[in-house]
Amino acid sequence: MQPYIFPYIGYFQLIDAVDKFIFYDDVNFIKKGWINRNQILINNQAHLISIPLQKASQNILIKDTLISYDTTWRNKLITKIEMNYKKAPHFKAAFPIVKNIIEAQEKTISDLAILGIKKIAYYLELDTKFELSSEMYQESKELKKENRLIQICQKNNADKYINPSGGEELYSKKDFYNKGMELQFIENSILPYQQFSFNSFISHLSIIDVLMFNSKEQITEMLQQYKLH
Repeated sequence: MQPYIFPYIGYFQLIDAVDKFIFYDDVNFIKKGWINRNQILINNQAHLISIPLQKASQNILIKDTLISYDTTWRNKLITKIEMNYKKAPHFKAAFPIVKNIIEAQEKTISDLAILGIKKIAYYLELDTKFELSSEMYQESKELKKENRLIQICQKNNADKYINPSGGEELYSKKDFYNKGMELQFIENSILPYQQFSFNSFISHLSIIDVLMFNSKEQITEMLQQYKLH
C-alpha cells in the first residue's frame, strides 16, 4: 500500500490482517489523494487537514516528494488538533503520539507518513513486519500491475496476498492462483463510536479521531472488524 498520513482505521485493519506490510513508496505520487491529507473532526463535521508539499507532481515518486520548507505548518496543525480534541476522553494518551509524529523532521511525505504509521502500530501493539518497496524490491520496479505484486509475494514465499477491496477491479484471483498463491480482498467494517455529538457519527476520519475517542483496548477490538474474501 502507498503510505498515507494518519490513515483511517481500515488501513490499520489491513496491517493487522497480514504478517508483512510493504509500503509502496516507489510509485508515483497521487495528487488530491490521501498520501498527504486526511480528515479530522471539527464542530462535528469532517475537516480536511494536509501536509504542505514542494511541487507535488504525479510524475514524482512518493518517496521523492518533499515536504514544504515552511515549517510553520507543524505548529498550526498541532494547535488545530489540540484545540479540537482537548476534551476528548483519550486526549492525554493520544495527543503526545500525534504531536511527536508531526514534529518529526522528516524531509519527504513518504518518510513522515511511514514514521507515523509505524508509531501508531507500535502503540497499538501490532506485530506486523514493515518493509519499503524501494529498499527491498527494486528489481521488480519495472514490472506492471499484478506482475510486480506476484513477484514480491514470490520473493517472500508467500501463499496469500491481501489487497483492499478496491483492488477487485484491478487484480484477478486466477492470475495469483496460477502462480501458486491466493489473492484475498479485505472488506472493512467501521463500527460507530462515541464522538462529541451523541446524535451523529462521522465515519472514515483519520486514525487521529479514533485514538482520541477510544482506548487502546477498544481500538484493538475495532481492528478485528473486517472480513476476507
